[in-house]
Amino acid sequence: METKVVLDTLWVLITGMLVFFMNLGFAMVESGFARVKNCVNILSKNFIVFAISSIGFLVIGWGLMYGDGSPFCGLQGLFFLSGADNSPAAGAAYQGVYSALSWVTVPLMAKFFFQLVFAGTAATIVSGAVAERIKFIAFILFSFVMTMFIYPIVGHWIWGGGWLAKLGMFDFAGSAVVHSVGGWAAMAGIIVLGPRFGKYGDDGRINPIPGHNLTSATIGTLVLWLGWFGFNPGSTMAADPLAISHVAVTTNTAAAVATLSATIISWIVLGKPDLGMTLNGCLAGLVGITAGCAYVSIGSSIIIGLISGILVVYSVMFFDKIKLDDPVGALSVHLANGVFGTLCVGLFAQDKITGTATGNGLFYGGGTTLLMSQLIGIVSVGAFSFTLSMIAWLIIKATVGIRVTLQEEIEGLDIGEHGNSAYPEFVTHKLGIVSCIPKNN
Repeated sequence: METKVVLDTLWVLITGMLVFFMNLGFAMVESGFARVKNCVNILSKNFIVFAISSIGFLVIGWGLMYGDGSPFCGLQGLFFLSGADNSPAAGAAYQGVYSALSWVTVPLMAKFFFQLVFAGTAATIVSGAVAERIKFIAFILFSFVMTMFIYPIVGHWIWGGGWLAKLGMFDFAGSAVVHSVGGWAAMAGIIVLGPRFGKYGDDGRINPIPGHNLTSATIGTLVLWLGWFGFNPGSTMAADPLAISHVAVTTNTAAAVATLSATIISWIVLGKPDLGMTLNGCLAGLVGITAGCAYVSIGSSIIIGLISGILVVYSVMFFDKIKLDDPVGALSVHLANGVFGTLCVGLFAQDKITGTATGNGLFYGGGTTLLMSQLIGIVSVGAFSFTLSMIAWLIIKATVGIRVTLQEEIEGLDIGEHGNSAYPEFVTHKLGIVSCIPKNN
């Protein structure tokens, strides 16, 4: 096997492992933003979701996403990666029934592994948004639906040679495919679940419910920042020095600028530089640059990061105002900035800046052609993901049930759902918990 293929394969596998490591980041961020009494529950969800993704995506999700078939979904190569030519005679370049991957030089299993960790990321986004009141079994069931059907079908549209790819939509590493899909699914779940007990007062007051461990949340955000250097540069599918260097710098620049802009805006609006907003600002910048990291300049990444950090602060306040209770800010980070990042390709793209012929965005003389493709993609991905997710959540609600009892929610899901406590040395008595609930509820 030629040296380039070996190096490309190592690059794809190592960056895929970095993306896998992001599971730790999500677990720490989400558990840190949750209360002590729900810590075991959210850690359990973050741990089991990758196991679910591994099975669901292997069995059918991969084929639906990359198999040849219709512009809507793959119809061949379903069930355990069937139909690919993995013989030595085929070499590193393969097609089989996955012709959308004909440009990839790495072996099929390397590409599968890299895409698998992306599927796991999309499912993990939902976990934090529905935290502190969802049944464990309901989350498990939805995660299977997410990784077997919702994520792969949208992925086929854009990355599997589907109708949006043919329309000319671009999403380099998944602002739309991964982050907005996870965000739309999370929004549907939040609507069906309703807010946590005590979050909103009868008089319209918003009662803050702070997380129990900002140390964990900060470490988790740093882990995610690190993992994103696998997420975005790894999406080149090759150890291309120019491309991976460019993508790494645009990714980091957007994250850094968004961290600063979110901090400044929260300082102005809230009166203090809120650490939670700073952390989510960093993640917002990472999500915002993900679609265009290989298509925009370093200067454009500064602007994208600046707006992403501002957007996440106002988005958090907006979702609270309309009573969509999102304990970790997943809607603001992944949905709002996933949509924004996808749109930015149509605004800031520069043709062949790292070799990909995207055409120029609106701000670089390309007119509205690319922008319209991005807008059509945003609307269609949102409509499909939200609708299918809502149907799945409602079916789960009508069958196994979706929300724990009020008593269990007040006492905490750790004991009720798992029979464990994250901090058993510090036993919180039931009366102590109840007394903390606002009296008007």
